[in-house]
Parts: sequence; structure tokens; C-alpha cells
Amino acid sequence: MRKRSLISAAATLAAVGGATFAYASLIERNMFTLRRFDVPVLEPDAEPLRILHLSDLHMTPDQRRKQEWVAGLIGTDPDLVIVTGDNMASPYAIPGVLRALEPFLDVPGAFVFGSNDYRGPVWKNPLQYLLPDRDYVQGVDLPADDLRAALTDAGWADLNNARTVLKAGGRSIELVGVDDPHIERDDYASVAGPINTGADLHLGVTHSPVSRVLDAMASDGFELLLAGHTHGGQVCVPGYGALTTNCDLPTRMAKGLHRWPGSDSLLHVSAGLGTHPTAPIRFACRPEASLLTLIPR
Repeated sequence: MRKRSLISAAATLAAVGGATFAYASLIERNMFTLRRFDVPVLEPDAEPLRILHLSDLHMTPDQRRKQEWVAGLIGTDPDLVIVTGDNMASPYAIPGVLRALEPFLDVPGAFVFGSNDYRGPVWKNPLQYLLPDRDYVQGVDLPADDLRAALTDAGWADLNNARTVLKAGGRSIELVGVDDPHIERDDYASVAGPINTGADLHLGVTHSPVSRVLDAMASDGFELLLAGHTHGGQVCVPGYGALTTNCDLPTRMAKGLHRWPGSDSLLHVSAGLGTHPTAPIRFACRPEASLLTLIPR
């Protein structure tokens, strides 16, 4: 009787595990969601400003549903679009990325790149993401320069270790950004310095939300910091949350809007819209884009 009970329990566990994996790989990873946040960073009596934050598309050529869903977000009528990297998951992804972003290319925009804009994915054991000191393995070269040219030709600002001021929503916005700290391409020192007090708003942009970059941006006075990279943990424990952020960001800040510790700056981390192609699952962490409505403090 006891042996039969153990076999029954094992079969039940296997069935639950299989059903959970099927849900995470076939259903939830395609449950694209728009998150909305009110962000109190504007001066009193200022009109609201809408920022659409997109991140971690990890696009492959055949992901038409994702491309169409992202393109449909033009209906949110953003004043500014910020893309925080990891756009590609294939050397042939650029047409799909541009199909998703094309409706926004007439809107003021800016971008930084992530590691998966430069090198493609390779298979790895997903459990490695739980290790604090793992080696980063790079795959095939991706056409980062071609994507960069397409976006800058459309008038978007390249913020990879760059700083600029642009107009959006009738406001003057100062932006600073770095190339991906996850692969040590960041050089904030080359663009550091106090904010331009003549601008109406100041945004810091990075793919990986690492503390050395966020501390520096906050210290310079940038009110709102935007990042991606974490996938929100990608596989989360209901009632607990993310198990890892794949960087030194605390897991409680793996996604959403938070006050950056020790500063007056707010940090928004997008859980992103894609997955690593070798780990195409999401659990308790839907793929997402964010509409940030900036309002007076």
C-alpha cells in the first residue's frame, strides 16, 4: 500500500510539474501585458508626460504576435519612447524589431543596447542564473550597428555612453545613458556631471540596473532612472517574487517602480517582453511593457 501511495504521489508531482512547464512555456510567456505607473517627478502644475518603456524584446523573426502587440501600443499615445536593450535573439531579427517599433519612429525616442544586441544567445543551464559569479558566454555576432543606424536615422537618440537634450511633449528633457554594464561596456565617467537645470526633466537610462551606474546617475540629480535586463526574475515564486535579478540589484526591485536607496531618484525596471530563446518560459512574471505617466511631485 505504501509503495502504491509513493508511486501515486510521484505521478501526481510529475503531472503538476509538466502542467506548470506547459503553462509557463506555451501560455504565460505570450501573455503580453501593459503596466501603468504614475511617476511623481514633475514640477507643481506641470502637465502629465507619457513615457512608453520597452525592454528585452529578444526578438526572433517568427514572433509575429509579439511584433503586432508591441506595434499596437502606439494607441497609448506616448510623448516619448525609451528602449532599454536586448532587442535581438537572432542575426535575422532586425526586420521583426523594426516591424514592432515602426509605429513609434515618428515619436521622440531614445535607446541603449544590452548584451543581446551585440552577441546572440547560446544554450546554458537556466539554474546558472542563480549563481552570483558565473561566466558570461557569448554567441554569434548580432547586427547591432545596423539596428543602431535604423533607429538613429529615424531620429532616435543613441544613449550608449552618451548625453543629450531633446524635446518631447512640449518639454525639454535631458537624457544620459550607458552601454551595457553587464558586459562592462559602460563608461558613465565620460558623460557624468550635474544635471542641466535648464531642462524640465532628467532621465538616466541603462540596460542592466547595476548599482555603480544608478548611484552615479542619482548623485548627478537625474530624477527618473530606467532599466531592463532582469526579466522581473522571469520565473518567480508566487507570494515571494523573483529569485534572481542577474546583477547586484536586490530581488525586491526586480521590476516596477521604486525609490533608489539613498537618493531622491525613482527607478523603473521593466520585466521586459521576451525570454532567452534557450529558456522560453515565464512563471508568475508576465512579459510586459510599461506606460509611465509622469505627474507633479
